[in-house]
Amino acid sequence: MAIRRALVLPLVLVLLPALISVTRAFSADSPTDRRLLVLVDDLAVRSSHSIYFRSLESRGYDLQFRLADDPKLALQRYGQYLYDGLVLFSPSAKKFGGSVDLTAVLDFVDSGHDLILAADPSASDLIRDIATECGVDFDEDPASVVVDHVGYAVSETNLDHTLIASDDFIQSDVILGSEKIKAPVLFRGIGHSLNPTNTMVVKVLSASPSAYSANPKTRLSKAPSLTGSAISLVSVVQARNNARILICGSLDLFSDRFFKSGVEKFKSLTKHEKSGNEQFAVEISKWVFHERGHLKAINVRHHKVGEVAEPPMYRIKDDLEYSVEIYEWSGTSWKPYVADDVQVQFYMMSPYILKTLSNDQKGLYSASFKVPDVYGVFQFKLEYQRLGYSTLSLSKQIPVRPFRHNEYERFIPAAYPYYGGSFSTMAGFFLFSVVYLYNK
Repeated sequence: MAIRRALVLPLVLVLLPALISVTRAFSADSPTDRRLLVLVDDLAVRSSHSIYFRSLESRGYDLQFRLADDPKLALQRYGQYLYDGLVLFSPSAKKFGGSVDLTAVLDFVDSGHDLILAADPSASDLIRDIATECGVDFDEDPASVVVDHVGYAVSETNLDHTLIASDDFIQSDVILGSEKIKAPVLFRGIGHSLNPTNTMVVKVLSASPSAYSANPKTRLSKAPSLTGSAISLVSVVQARNNARILICGSLDLFSDRFFKSGVEKFKSLTKHEKSGNEQFAVEISKWVFHERGHLKAINVRHHKVGEVAEPPMYRIKDDLEYSVEIYEWSGTSWKPYVADDVQVQFYMMSPYILKTLSNDQKGLYSASFKVPDVYGVFQFKLEYQRLGYSTLSLSKQIPVRPFRHNEYERFIPAAYPYYGGSFSTMAGFFLFSVVYLYNK
């Protein structure tokens, strides 16, 4: 017995950190990320970007800073992920340490976890490959940066116009918050384009029509590959599993220097004492880490009108009711989600019925309709996709049968002429028979 205890105790001590980390992971009851791994090229980034990191810590995040080439680096242990989100502030990292590599980062996202990636002109092939797998392509020329001779920030040191003041934001209160960002965002870095085959990536901050991507230290020998509003400065991705990704071409965008700096856009009549970088970075991080725009659906029900229990099957032309409760995570609690564009399909190979659900302003959505005059195996399908919100995909299978032989209506009015014709024929035949047999 003593030997068995001696063997079990070290095993418990080894597994205890992993078990504790699992219990702290986000769940359906609290989907906001909490444990963040921040990979940096130099630990000095912790000081140069301290305002951004403090804003995360003040909202309850547990940040762990590690060098990107740390040989003990790992994202999971004993089959369980140690972190809920990954922040890559290591643009020049050519190789991650430990067991972390390109595949490990992509698997991390595929498992439903979130990612923030910030690059700069020194971005390595590894960082570019991660961005490419997420649906964006940085400029192929490693020396290229975004240049704008019209939309640049006025500064004595910004002679090459690579410091851009951009205010072309996405119009989405879910992603950037309901409070409007009044000051332009300072950006110095590399631009990227969106993969046209990837429908899940969205521009959040775009360059102006006068911008282009090139090496400012050399003369242009050919037209730039990225120009105008096609250049995305900051993009976001929401995967099919609701994992969220932020890709930014400027690490300086999150720096204390840009947060505190004033900004004056060229030919603008307004000079802002503080840039919009802090508000932009904080608000978009709330979306990435599921403090905003995360939906859940519960209590999916369907039954015949006037009943409560869910039947094992329906009959054609039955009147039924369908209902579901939808809530939105506010960062601290679940609140009723109110919208007028939630629809349900009664589906078999194709939708036979498409119905918009009405809501009671308290999260309950419902609709009633008649089962179509077609029997087979149907599905209640609810597919809800809206910009900035997590995707809802619900389905419930239910068979639909035809009328039984004793359920058809008898003596329907429409058949009265046929009934009359049948009885008149029989009466006429009887009279003809009597006359024929007994008439001399």
